[in-house]
Amino acid sequence: MRHDGNGSQLQDRSVPDLVKQLTEQTKTLARQEIELAKAELTEKGKKAGLGAGMFGAAGLLGFVGFAVLTACIVLALATAIAPWLAALVVAVLYGVIAGALALIGRNELQEAAPPVPEQTVDTVKEDVRWTKQRAQAGRR
Repeated sequence: MRHDGNGSQLQDRSVPDLVKQLTEQTKTLARQEIELAKAELTEKGKKAGLGAGMFGAAGLLGFVGFAVLTACIVLALATAIAPWLAALVVAVLYGVIAGALALIGRNELQEAAPPVPEQTVDTVKEDVRWTKQRAQAGRR
């Protein structure tokens, strides 16, 4: 004789009872899977939040480090030239770098526009032409 998980004999149970038990077990299993998924997503959400916070802190510290480096450069130049002129030289240098990066970025964006897969469009058009030619040749 076969037994179910509760120790009762499966042979002694009617089909409707077995279907009912299967339905209940399926519902229970589905609920448990949903709870597991919730717990897993909660844990992953916490880790993602922590990672984003760390990433933000790294960005902030990088910015502060860049500011301190800028002050260091200005102070080093101030030993050779007037402090106001040292600050102006560093600001102009940063302006030139920012301008160059802006130009490069603009060129990259122009090359990427329009955001259409041009090669794919061309090959699809070629496929359509080929299919039309084959259809016309088949009619003759």
